[in-house]
Amino acid sequence: MMKFDILVIGVGGQGSVLASDIICQVALLENLDVKKSEIHGMAQRGGSVVSHVRIGEKVYSPTISEGKADVVVSLERMEFLRYMEYVSPKTVLINNTQRIIPASIINDAELYPDNLIDSHYRYFKKVYEFDAFQIAKESGNPKGVSVVCLGFLSNLLPFSVDNWQKAVMEKVPPKTADANIKAFLKGRAAFKK
Repeated sequence: MMKFDILVIGVGGQGSVLASDIICQVALLENLDVKKSEIHGMAQRGGSVVSHVRIGEKVYSPTISEGKADVVVSLERMEFLRYMEYVSPKTVLINNTQRIIPASIINDAELYPDNLIDSHYRYFKKVYEFDAFQIAKESGNPKGVSVVCLGFLSNLLPFSVDNWQKAVMEKVPPKTADANIKAFLKGRAAFKK
């Protein structure tokens, strides 16, 4: 039975909601049931945003149970730390190395938690870490980090590349479609087993 529980995590403005919408759309194009739930925190001020996406032949709840995420997509390097309760030894992490420094760190109130990030990688089955922001810039769309990460994610899910591209085209603004498809394909190409 096909089932995927995916957590998409980022900060306001990174495209977490767009990414979860695209994942939902590709699941629908694959004739699967899908449910989604979002928590927006202080998104407009760079706060944490998380979307639960549940895909299967039949899905009853829009939220992922603790310890049940199959994949965590973290659009900012440390954001996954806020949602470790969803992780199990079977969870795969896709982690963008881009840092978006919170105001508390800018004001020297605390340090960016690099050591904490690295030490938490051991809780995952597999960690993929890459610079999605650099890839997005190279594709001509610096705001396309979430779509780059979806391109990367597309290697881990058994959905057709055509359906992924259709879903991107349906969900992004038309004037950005070409740049977003380019970002998706570059993200897909960045995958190394």
